[in-house]
Amino acid sequence: MLVEEIISKISIMLVPALLAITLHEVAHGYVAERFGDPTARLLGRLNLNPLRHLDPIGTIAIFVFGFGWARPVPINAGNFRRPRRDMIWVALAGPLVNLLLAVLSALLLKGVDLIGRTDLGGYDYFPQIATPLQMMAGFSLYINVVLGIFNLIPLPPLDGGRILTGILPEKQANWVSRLEPFGFVLILFLVFFTRVWELFLAPIINGLVGFMAGGNLVQVERAIHFLFGH
Repeated sequence: MLVEEIISKISIMLVPALLAITLHEVAHGYVAERFGDPTARLLGRLNLNPLRHLDPIGTIAIFVFGFGWARPVPINAGNFRRPRRDMIWVALAGPLVNLLLAVLSALLLKGVDLIGRTDLGGYDYFPQIATPLQMMAGFSLYINVVLGIFNLIPLPPLDGGRILTGILPEKQANWVSRLEPFGFVLILFLVFFTRVWELFLAPIINGLVGFMAGGNLVQVERAIHFLFGH
């Protein structure tokens, strides 16, 4: 029974999770190349093969905690025409793609719901197709909102930190950049050992998920409860 449950959970999470982290990283590399930096393409990272982007620990974290990370796409800001300004757009690309995927997932949820209200919904086989599809779309909506918002935390090496250093005056930007060597540890500390997630991130994430899902929020909640038990 436990093995069957694990397989069911992985089958629901696998495709949405791989799409979320792969397209996030490819978006960074694609926009970077548009601004003059071919590094990602030269290193084979402008590729939709998830294996080129997966970070083992970050991938496991997605399946266990509901958020995670991939291997960052290498960016050489020295190739940009306007490094500080261009890096803002490169950093924004990943979270924006995740939020776009969340919108598409919400539309898929709505589409399945509408089809279920037609004559097709009366066929015996329809629930066998619709239920796993709704679970996948619900998880996709959730994980993409989580990744989009989480990556906008204004601390390097997250995308929000890159955006912040591009906006701040150069002196302050250099000070923020010095946090990068231990920024990841700081982020994990804030998420797991403070109330930052509870007080700030969770309300934003839950509010955005609810807004996008609309009347189909119950399907998202059902998927998250099945996958994570909350």
